[in-house]
Amino acid sequence: MAERSTKPYLLRALHEWATDCGYTPQIVVQVNEQCRVPTAFVKDNQITLNIGELATGGLVMGNDYIEFQARFGGKAHAVSVPVGAVTAIYVRETGAGMGFEVEHNATEASADAQEHGALEQPDEPDDSPKRPSLKIVK
Repeated sequence: MAERSTKPYLLRALHEWATDCGYTPQIVVQVNEQCRVPTAFVKDNQITLNIGELATGGLVMGNDYIEFQARFGGKAHAVSVPVGAVTAIYVRETGAGMGFEVEHNATEASADAQEHGALEQPDEPDDSPKRPSLKIVK
């Protein structure tokens, strides 16, 4: 049996810690063909997503995907990103968090990518603030 990645567990733990402390948890995602995000907010193939309770509806942080509903520029979007594409989780208020390497799984089925959708078409330009830089944890 293959060993499970600790990444989804660390993401859930840091999300819970941030929420318990009253902080705003955010994730940075390296956008790929398996990500379903509004492309208007993607810059340099990355997007920062607020995964706080007030910003998301139906947040599910699974072992393979993080999925939720959110509003971008006033429009509702279904968001789905593979856990392997998450490069960091941090709190907006302090910058405290953890960085990760992007996991490249060539064996992921194309049916799985179709089930979770493709990139959505652009709606509005990217006016997001600069993200803090985080150290990669190996």
